[in-house]
Amino acid sequence: MSALLAELRETIAQTGPIPLDRYMALCLGHPVHGYYRTRDPLGRAGDFTTAPEISQIFGELLGLWAAEVWHAMGRPVPCRVVELGPGRGTLMADALRAIRAALPAFAEAIDLHLVETSPVLRRAQAARLGGTGVPATWHEETGTVPDGPVLILANEFFDALPVRQFERRPEGWCERRVGLAPDGMRLVLGLDPEPTPGLPAQAEPGAILTLPSAALAEMRRLAGRLARSGGALLCVDYGEVQLGLTDTLQAVRAHRFADPLAAPGETDLTTQVDFGALARAAVEAGARLHGPVTQAAFLGTLGLAQRAERLAARARPEQAEAVTGAAARLVDSSRTGMGRLFKVLGVSGPDLARLPALPSSTLSG
Repeated sequence: MSALLAELRETIAQTGPIPLDRYMALCLGHPVHGYYRTRDPLGRAGDFTTAPEISQIFGELLGLWAAEVWHAMGRPVPCRVVELGPGRGTLMADALRAIRAALPAFAEAIDLHLVETSPVLRRAQAARLGGTGVPATWHEETGTVPDGPVLILANEFFDALPVRQFERRPEGWCERRVGLAPDGMRLVLGLDPEPTPGLPAQAEPGAILTLPSAALAEMRRLAGRLARSGGALLCVDYGEVQLGLTDTLQAVRAHRFADPLAAPGETDLTTQVDFGALARAAVEAGARLHGPVTQAAFLGTLGLAQRAERLAARARPEQAEAVTGAAARLVDSSRTGMGRLFKVLGVSGPDLARLPALPSSTLSG
């Protein structure tokens, strides 16, 4: 039994079943036993691998994207560059290298801020970014990043924020909670229907609705800042334009799917991102939308194939094959490929009419 499981069982025994968002928040962010507080989850030895760890081209292209947006913003100095959930610092290190080569003036204008709660990952980020020549400031939350024009990169950030879930019963929508089972925990339903505004009036019995409450609150906060101070947010995550009534809660351990309730604090918990809901939250806060498009379309427009060819041409044959294979993985558009599953949404202040590689929004907000 994990240490967090023992603590959760004691809490639930005393106070009753807890909402799913509280369960997720404790599993991922408990100050002592939380998943992200205690480990480096990335890479072959970890539980999952993100795009920056697959290919350096991903971070390089995002850096060049940011450079072009900075130019469109009027080249403000300083410009806050913020990454949400920076992993090992790989994306930002690759982005800064590309920025310094392409637009040194932007590199000199950057005031770098990293929003990271994991002490383990903060140390990895500091080590990776120490030689870039761009000092970084770390934050526990986005609200402490100083005001001013800002460029925000959020790769696989919103999918890890806690959600609430509701199940349709004959008497109405009842919230899913985490309760006790003889040998662990199980999902149970609240006894009374929830009066939460915005839940659909009609749905089939047994339907599951996922409410990304934390993600919507974060998007409203960030979009409101963009509307006031200018700049842009680039959100890259796995999800759909409209999720509908479906349960996408999942746990991953050692690169395999696991039971989300089996080992709290020992597995990664995520849900698919509802890009339509995020878009509506951004518009409500006064921001402008761009996209979303698939990751394959976004990276392809930015020149991923050409960059991969140049890198491969300078590498030894075995390295060249690895370069091209990694690039292909990023834009794989098969049913389960990253290029299709991952979407890219841009959010900006009202003064930015366009963002690179992102069309005018396909969402009404």
